[in-house]
Amino acid sequence: MRNIFSAPKTPSPPRRTTFSSSIMDENMESASAIILKWNTDSLAQAKSSPLFFGDRAESKVFLKSIEELHFAIKYFISETYSSDKLVQGQNLMQLAMKRLEKEFYIILAAQRDFLDSESSLKSSVSSYTDDVSDDESRLDEILARDQTIENQFEKAMVDLKQIADCMITHGYGNECAKIYKLVRKSVVDEKLYYLGVENSSFSQIQKLDWETVDLKIKQWVNAMKFAIRTLFRGERILCDHVFAASGTIRESCFAEISISGALMLLSFPEIIAKCKKSPEKIFKLLDLYDAISQHWEDIVDIFSFDSTSTVRLQAHSALSKLGDAIRITLSEFESAIQKHTSKSVLPGGGVHPLTRYVMNYFVFMVDYSSILPEIIAEDPVTTTASFSMPESYFSTSPEESPSAISLRFAWIILVLLCKLDGNAQQYKDVSLSYLFLANNLNYIVSKVRNSNLKVLLGEEWVVKHQSKVEQYASNYERMSWTKLNQSLPNNPAADISPEEAKKSFLLFNSIFEESYRKQSRWTVTDPKLQHQIKTSVANQVVPVYREFYENNRQFFRREVGVEAIVRYAPEDVENYLSDLFSGNVGESTSSYSSVAASPAREIRRR
Repeated sequence: MRNIFSAPKTPSPPRRTTFSSSIMDENMESASAIILKWNTDSLAQAKSSPLFFGDRAESKVFLKSIEELHFAIKYFISETYSSDKLVQGQNLMQLAMKRLEKEFYIILAAQRDFLDSESSLKSSVSSYTDDVSDDESRLDEILARDQTIENQFEKAMVDLKQIADCMITHGYGNECAKIYKLVRKSVVDEKLYYLGVENSSFSQIQKLDWETVDLKIKQWVNAMKFAIRTLFRGERILCDHVFAASGTIRESCFAEISISGALMLLSFPEIIAKCKKSPEKIFKLLDLYDAISQHWEDIVDIFSFDSTSTVRLQAHSALSKLGDAIRITLSEFESAIQKHTSKSVLPGGGVHPLTRYVMNYFVFMVDYSSILPEIIAEDPVTTTASFSMPESYFSTSPEESPSAISLRFAWIILVLLCKLDGNAQQYKDVSLSYLFLANNLNYIVSKVRNSNLKVLLGEEWVVKHQSKVEQYASNYERMSWTKLNQSLPNNPAADISPEEAKKSFLLFNSIFEESYRKQSRWTVTDPKLQHQIKTSVANQVVPVYREFYENNRQFFRREVGVEAIVRYAPEDVENYLSDLFSGNVGESTSSYSSVAASPAREIRRR
């Protein structure tokens, strides 16, 4: 149409007045009156007297006049009517479009904070009601206010679409889109700013201390949820609605509004993935990965246009880089366990700090079981672990094979067990080394049994290693208490001479006192295991001693110094045994490597 009116003017042929032409003349005059009535060059004046207000009666008349004008212009063109009429009609159309531009801007500006989407509005209402659920009057006030906002939102959505449809239909879609991009991009940028999303470089992040980076990661995770599910989804919904009449304009508007902000948002995890790795930081990497993974389908759906493919690529790149960083960190964690050294043995044979750290590490990691399988599946170390794993480590049928994450976790726990075997060999007392192994393996099994690790490793793994705990405990009992029983006759009920009885009592006293003195400093941390070992030891020692005691104590009833010979009644022995494993010597963590000495804040001692 614009090309038609830019062509050189030619003399208009004389026209014949017809019924149709007279009707078109009347339509143009009627439209002219309405358009000129609302024509103004001042935005302030347009704001003070808006078309789209109240019952929208004036806006309906205005839009109808544009349709009548458009119909008249088409008629005049088809009838090769006077160019003066065509120029008049085009000028009136331009004035109408300028007024609609102003109305479009006024509505966008007025509703800029409430046009994200209907879903975001409802979520904000929900958060308000949660905050004031105890104050009924306050709740009614908020609900009434938000109902008003929702009504305004719905009317604004209708108005914007009507204006956009009209402008696109009459060839002014680009002017409409220009205003839309200007207003909505400022909204998106402003909200991202308040969410803490900013352009950051690797060098800037690298200079920050970990506490600051940790805070930024938490802030980003919260920002990611709002930005994808509310901000960008809301903008896509709004854009699709307003520019339903033109797919090209719809895509162009959304791309220009969202791409820069979305890329800025999704570049942050990639920067963190490049930072220096340490075992405890893996949880923050997992938080970042999980945040993107949870919103992956939303990202694909919202940024589905070809022009917004860079956002999808950036999200995929961030996941890839985070996955690499997580796999590297896990490998470094395994390496740290293998390299761990202790300058001294753990007093009392209790649970080693390394055991606590590693198992709590896994307990926290298993909380990310929704994303770990896809990360671990791409880890080449998992393949190596599957070939290096002892035969029948997993009791599965030939048709079933353990998952990659199960293999990876089981392998690192096996590395820990091998390290604990090496630590056990540092004890000079073999029986204490077995108690140390029983304590640590029992702790490992308990952590697996009482967490989601059991789902990964399976019941067979738990049963097998629990059996190993019992074997270690049995070895401890045999090494620690067999010698005490051997101090008594093979048949404690057999008749022996007083001299032989005296030797047996004195030998029993000596061995028992030495064993108690030494083992009173040993510890069994798990109450259930402690009770089991105490009961087993008592059942092994007390009945034999009681029988010998009952048969031979009469020899020493009147002898001087009898207390030095028969020092303990069976009840005394039983009481002493019940006091074992309290662990008078505490655990010291000062001599352990950074794997155990610098645990993550998230990993609490259990």
